[in-house]
Amino acid sequence: MTTIRHRIAARTLTPGTRLPSIRAFAKTMQVSKSTVVEAYERLAAEGVIRSRPGSGFYAAGPLAPLSLAEIGPRLDRAVDPLWVSRQSLEAGDDTLKPGCGWLPASWMPETGLRRALRTVARADAVALADYGTPLGSPPLRHLLARRMAEHGIDASPEQIMLTESGTQAIDLLCRFLLEPGDTVLVDDPCYFNFHALLRAHRVKVVGVPYTPSGPDIDLFAQALTEHQPRLYITNSALHNPTGAILSPVTAHRLLKLADQAGLTIIEDDIFADFEHTPAPRLAAFDGLNRVIHIGSFSKTLSASIRCGYIAVPRDWIEGLTGLKIATTFGGGRLAAELVLTLLKDGSYRKHVELLRARLSRAMGDTSSRLKAIGIIPWIEQPAGMFLWCRLPEGVDAAEMARHALSAGIVLAPGNAFSLSQTANRYLRFNVAQCADERIFATLEAAMAH
Repeated sequence: MTTIRHRIAARTLTPGTRLPSIRAFAKTMQVSKSTVVEAYERLAAEGVIRSRPGSGFYAAGPLAPLSLAEIGPRLDRAVDPLWVSRQSLEAGDDTLKPGCGWLPASWMPETGLRRALRTVARADAVALADYGTPLGSPPLRHLLARRMAEHGIDASPEQIMLTESGTQAIDLLCRFLLEPGDTVLVDDPCYFNFHALLRAHRVKVVGVPYTPSGPDIDLFAQALTEHQPRLYITNSALHNPTGAILSPVTAHRLLKLADQAGLTIIEDDIFADFEHTPAPRLAAFDGLNRVIHIGSFSKTLSASIRCGYIAVPRDWIEGLTGLKIATTFGGGRLAAELVLTLLKDGSYRKHVELLRARLSRAMGDTSSRLKAIGIIPWIEQPAGMFLWCRLPEGVDAAEMARHALSAGIVLAPGNAFSLSQTANRYLRFNVAQCADERIFATLEAAMAH
């Protein structure tokens, strides 16, 4: 009964789907036929399934509410992507969060945020209370076009659409590009919410191993041939969770393969302003032909001000506009006004320069502290906020995460990021959230335990 309920919750059994025969299901589950008959009869009595005499049993409607937690294999369920997100977002002020993906509030430009709020509060009623246009604030889109040009990306304001966040940008693009059953490539490891979001779109997800210079190109080519994916989602600058940087050679080979296969690429550039030296951008090499460029300001300005953006080929804007109206109607005008004010007043560049320096110091300090207790960074470079680290032989990251949570510390174990579940000896550390001595004491105690 539990198996059938899980399959219906996960929508692998939709209304009208024929269930396995009693004999076949008994063999699969290694139980007696009488046990299956009893389970089917109970489910039929509850209206979960229905019987058709002479034909078999079928899943009944209406469709159960979508349960992302029930989709996919129940591997490492206690610390899966949804668990990591939930623990980080719901943690109280006294919880330490070296596993979360954002900067401490004290690192954000509080003075500038309050000044911008006062400025926007003096705006006319339209800016404060009306819907934004579907594409979003024209002045902000012009400013974003100039910022992208600094990375070699030629995007006109008419090719840019504002969104509520980087995550919403990816969700909108998945709605626009994908059908259930399509295949999407991701890096292995990759940002864990890519997994959760793609589950919601009912697509097949295939992982490609990630190297210090980008995806493994030979295995990427093999995945294109074997799976014929529609889409590839990646970070091209500072990769999440590894901190790796895409090399120019890998970028060119990747784009050549994508062109041959007709593959669309979503390039998530959310960590752009943490870079010391700009990395190659796929959208710059490609000219926004088959690469879609997205970003947001959640990591550098404020996670409370939800404002992201998409840059796409010109002929996609009309279709995306209709889809955005259908799903969110007007844009978040107030958030766009706040971001525009913060970017225009001259303080943002100084703020991110200070952030880079502060992160570099935290990167060095955290790396040294981790190595001293036997936790080794996969790669080391001064930019960004993440360290992808290998644990000693025989130490399991999921078990460490459970131990740390009991001590009020949220960790991010490797298999939450790995589709192949091959990162059980890895943890991702946010160096900006690693200042407290209790984190390292707890890690050391967990490894000894």
